[in-house]
Amino acid sequence: MLAQRPDIKTELKEAIAQALNALGLSELPEIIVQETPAGKEGDYGTPVAMSLARALRKAPPQIAADLLQNIQLPSWVRRTFVVGGYLNFELEPAFLVQSAVLPLPPFPKTEGKVLLEHTSVNPNKELHVGHLRNICLGDSLARILRFAGREVEVMNYIDDTGRQAAESLYALEYFGLSSAGASEKYDHWVGRAYVRLHQAMEDPEKKAAIEQGVQKTLHRLEEGQLRLEVDKILRSQLQTMYRLGAEYNALVWESDIVREGLLGKAMQALEGSPYVSRPTEGKYAGAFVMDTSAFIPGLEDPYLVLIRSNGTSTYTAKDIALQFWKMGLLEGIRFKEYDTQPSGALLYSTHPEGLPMPFGGAVETINVVDARQSHALRVVQASLEVEGRHDLAEHCFHLAYETVLLEGKQMSGRKGIVVSVDEVMDEAVRRVLEVIAEKNPDHPNPLEAAEQIGVGAVRFAMIKAEAKKQIDFRYDQALSFEGDTGPYIQYAYARAGSILRKAEEQGALQKQPDFTQTTSYEIILAKAILRFPEAVQDAARNKAPHIVAQYLLDLAAAWNSFYNAKTPDGKPATPVLTAPPGLRGVRLELVKALRSTLRQGLQLLGLQAPEVM
Repeated sequence: MLAQRPDIKTELKEAIAQALNALGLSELPEIIVQETPAGKEGDYGTPVAMSLARALRKAPPQIAADLLQNIQLPSWVRRTFVVGGYLNFELEPAFLVQSAVLPLPPFPKTEGKVLLEHTSVNPNKELHVGHLRNICLGDSLARILRFAGREVEVMNYIDDTGRQAAESLYALEYFGLSSAGASEKYDHWVGRAYVRLHQAMEDPEKKAAIEQGVQKTLHRLEEGQLRLEVDKILRSQLQTMYRLGAEYNALVWESDIVREGLLGKAMQALEGSPYVSRPTEGKYAGAFVMDTSAFIPGLEDPYLVLIRSNGTSTYTAKDIALQFWKMGLLEGIRFKEYDTQPSGALLYSTHPEGLPMPFGGAVETINVVDARQSHALRVVQASLEVEGRHDLAEHCFHLAYETVLLEGKQMSGRKGIVVSVDEVMDEAVRRVLEVIAEKNPDHPNPLEAAEQIGVGAVRFAMIKAEAKKQIDFRYDQALSFEGDTGPYIQYAYARAGSILRKAEEQGALQKQPDFTQTTSYEIILAKAILRFPEAVQDAARNKAPHIVAQYLLDLAAAWNSFYNAKTPDGKPATPVLTAPPGLRGVRLELVKALRSTLRQGLQLLGLQAPEVM
């Protein structure tokens, strides 16, 4: 038996490339190997002959026939034949299934750090449904990239000098609020004060006085006087993030970026560029302005103010300074230990009393920000071009995502039309507990399972669709044990575990498999398992966690089809524990591989794998 899983598609591609060389091609086309459609002959095929028709001035079927004559294939290819313009390969069934049950080798490491920023919620109130998608996408992508061989550093940006934080802190002062009740989470308590302040500002007589108080609070934030007050809100928010399964390497506070002089250094770095100027007349007189017309064509006004004429900086300037630090153009931020996360990993934070640490300096950055901020992110990318660093600009990515509705409703934090992430998770867990009580009243640990299933359902609902599509989160759909949901995949995992536990009780796990007894049912499931590394690579390359989510749904469906398969006379076609000894061993090995793949895939998406549903 082989030691680790072979890369079947890669080995077939290499054989095809050698055959193309034998045909005298000086430049090889892209060689694609794909599974043959259900019901068609063969296991894998290549359409490469079709892409060569013009260059070789031959019909694709003739080119495929020429390839067939020249190809030297591994011994595990049973048969090779031409179908139209395709060259198809039928593999030895025993080899194919045996390959699927072997351990997956680790992905090769890729040089260079990826710095992925996600969450970056204003530290002024509880997280709401609109923040859910950002956290779930960012955390899942970080997991996928690490598994695919990348070094990933996850950053959470803390805007502690912004107006939202100032409004919340001033609201506590304005209403004379001193402490949250014992039963209320601190960020929720502050959030209620924030909404009350905005309601009070609707009164013109109160608005002026409130605005004056907010401005004073802003100045105190900028001077670092209220860091501890912001920190209390942030730590409460982190409890929500941890419950969702998200963890970070570093928190970067905006006040520290400014205090350490990175903003000034970034503007000095841009000073010598021909795309930056200080106009002496017109509407930009006295300001420090960047011209983006060479890098963002089609803008009505391509000029962006970085430093206003009164000397204050814009959000754009701060974003540029942060991006320059992320990609190693600036240094000087200090860090210290901040928290121990649920996994045991340390979380670090920028701090005036910290020490230099090897954060930042990435060769690639990914910013998970909603699609409405696309222009702002494009400006940050353009600033790297202005600085003359096209090489870095090419590796500055924006993972843009559309908004989230809850049961068809749009959220608004200022108006108080929000449902918090905590409430969504609590409600999901409550509903799962009801289902467990009804369907599995003897469950050994219903509270733990409900948390795993409920929170997992919420995460999966945020990940399963392409980021560019709007989500309408509905509890009934997300928590269903059927269809495209997290619980559907978790149930497939639990069912596989149940079979293996019974096999262990019967002593069947120690029996040797006989792969020569493989049937067509095992081949279909094996091919689904073998797709896992390709799905991971596609998701990492396209920065698209939904690809792994859709793969897991397909794998769970393939497992359910295998489990429920019937013979023509209606009898179970794929019994595992009652199969003949050699075939039983094959099926148990497949169930083990399936369970391992489902568990790994769920982990990549940040979902738990319950043993009992």
